[in-house]
Amino acid sequence: MTEAPRRKRVARVAEVVRSSRITPHLVRVVLGGEGLAGFPAGAFTDHYVKLLFPPAGAPYVVPFDAEQVRAELPPETWPVTRTYTVRDWDAAAGELTIDFVHHGDEGLAGRWAAAVRPGDRIQLMGPGGAYTPSPDADWHLLVGDDAALPAIAAALGRMPAGVPARVFVEVPAVADEQPLTVGPEVELVWVHREDRAPGTALLAAVLATELPEGTVHAFVHGEAGFVRELRRHLRADRSLTPELTSISGYWRQGRTEDRWQAEKPEWNAAIAAEEQTVTAG
Repeated sequence: MTEAPRRKRVARVAEVVRSSRITPHLVRVVLGGEGLAGFPAGAFTDHYVKLLFPPAGAPYVVPFDAEQVRAELPPETWPVTRTYTVRDWDAAAGELTIDFVHHGDEGLAGRWAAAVRPGDRIQLMGPGGAYTPSPDADWHLLVGDDAALPAIAAALGRMPAGVPARVFVEVPAVADEQPLTVGPEVELVWVHREDRAPGTALLAAVLATELPEGTVHAFVHGEAGFVRELRRHLRADRSLTPELTSISGYWRQGRTEDRWQAEKPEWNAAIAAEEQTVTAG
């Protein structure tokens, strides 16, 4: 049998429409332009895109062919990929909203977001996605840090009417809380990281809370360390089924995204093996 040719992924080019600082550590960038025509978002609340950042001094500009760049130029000139959740997609206006955590000179995408001006262009791939709140659950559990906040905010807008939800969000400090639209059945808890390791306070807050009975649809995303601990608790101690859980380490402390993405398959395999051992025991 002849193998079908590999389909080339085509990047979209978007233009900065406007940007604003929502909290001390969060910059919101709204993208638009003809390159976003027909952007296929809307099915999921955790849609994400992969942004392509050329390094400083790269001998090419947007738009560029990333595969050609990697084939013809040395690695130090290749574009760097960063994954970000879609905060909102307004199909009528053709506007894509992305929130960026910004910590001064740290990181790549956050610095870019803090410095952009209307008309600046960026290439992106996507969207991907897999989660939206199930209408069949008795209640919903959403847990995440500031990296997962856009997906949580989007999910809150799609919660089934009359269904309870417990939501835990970790941000650096009280000033980093942001207005979210929640229904009367939603209990929202802001957790402040302060000087603690990412996810430490968040994990403690969830474990200290008495959670409802019944079938739960859980969304747990953020720093990989806390995600692993909470996944172990939910799967082993509360017997949550994989079909009704969306659990993933968006990032890992001390790792770049490139390194974390390379390590993540082994990380997931180790967790799966651990869960099988617990189940067998």
